[in-house]
Amino acid sequence: MCALATAIVALSPWSAPVGGTERQAADSRLQAAAQTANQRVSPEARSPQPGARKKYAGPRTPWGDPDLQGTYTNKYEQSTPLERPEEFVGRHVEDVVGAELVDLLEKRNKQVIERPAGVGPFQFRDSLDVMKGSRAWLVVDPPDGRIPPMTIAAERRLGPPDPSLDTGINGILNQRRPTGSSFGDGPFNSQEDFSLWERCITRGLPGVMMPYIHGNSYQIIQAPGVVVIRYELTHDARVIPLDGRPHVGKGIRLEMGDARGRWEGETLVVETTNFKDRSTYRNANADVLRIVERFTRQAPDRIEWAVTVDDRTTWTRPWTFSMPLTMNDREPVFEFACHEGNYAVPNILSAARAAERDR
Repeated sequence: MCALATAIVALSPWSAPVGGTERQAADSRLQAAAQTANQRVSPEARSPQPGARKKYAGPRTPWGDPDLQGTYTNKYEQSTPLERPEEFVGRHVEDVVGAELVDLLEKRNKQVIERPAGVGPFQFRDSLDVMKGSRAWLVVDPPDGRIPPMTIAAERRLGPPDPSLDTGINGILNQRRPTGSSFGDGPFNSQEDFSLWERCITRGLPGVMMPYIHGNSYQIIQAPGVVVIRYELTHDARVIPLDGRPHVGKGIRLEMGDARGRWEGETLVVETTNFKDRSTYRNANADVLRIVERFTRQAPDRIEWAVTVDDRTTWTRPWTFSMPLTMNDREPVFEFACHEGNYAVPNILSAARAAERDR
C-alpha cells in the first residue's frame, strides 16, 4: 500500500492543499528536520575531495572480485546541480571544500525548506538530507564543469539547446525533445504526450540513478561472472555480464541499453550501448551513444559512481559526471507499484476531453 500511495503521488502533477493546522505542523517538522540536517554535514564537505583521499583496499567476494554488494543511496546530492554554477567560474569542483562547501549546503537546505507546498518536501524527506551532500556540482570533465557544446549536426537534428529541458524534472530523466509532461500544460491527446517516466516505463540510463525526491535506493548484487543492479524507481534492474561476451547486434535496442562489464583493478567498468531512440540520455544519438560507468569503492560505506557520456555526433567531446553512492541498509529497495497506481495518465486524458467538451 505504501508503494502504491507513493506511485500515485509521484505521478500526479498536483497535490492536495495543506490546511492551516496541518501546514503549521508540517512547518514544525521541517524546521526540526533542518536543524538535525545541519548537524549531519557529510565528511566530504569538511575534508578534501576524492582525489586527495588515500586509496582504499576494499573487501573481496569468495571468488576474488572486489565486493561492491549492498544497498546504496545518492539522495544527499538531490539538490546538487549537474553543471558548475556561474558563481564558481574559473574554479574546479575539488576547490570547493570545507567551510565554503558547508555554507553552500546550508543555502541548498534553506531553499528546500522554503519551497511551497506540493510534490516535494511536504510529502518526501530525501530532499531534506542535502546537508550531507559532498560537492558543489557533478560534472568533473571537462575541468570547467560544463557540458560541452552541441555539435552542428545535433543542433540541426534537435534544434538549439533548450535550458528548460536540463533543469528540474526534465534534467534528471531521459526525455526526448519535444516531449509533453503532466508537469506542463499539455496538450494531452494520447499517452504519447507523457514522458516514459510518467508512463511507468523507465527513467533510462543514467537517469535511473540520478537523485530524486524519493525512492533513491539501489542494490548491487554479485555472483561469479555477473553483477546485478536493482533500482527502486521505476522497478528497473540490469544484469551485467563480466565474461567478455560482445554486445548484442545493432538491430536489438533496449530502453536501458546493452551492458557489458569488466574489472580494472578495484573498479567495475560498465560499458552500455544499443539504446532505444526514445530513451537515450539528453537526446543523444542512439546509433552511436556509449555510456561508460565506473564504480570504485572508496570506503567501507561509499562507492564513487562516475559516468562518461560519449556521443561525438551530439556533443563536441565526451563528458563525465560523478557522485558518491552511500551504503544505507536501513533503506532497502521497496516495490514501486507504478502501473498499479498509475491513475494520472487516464485521468488527465479524460479531463482534457471533458475540458474540450465544455468549450
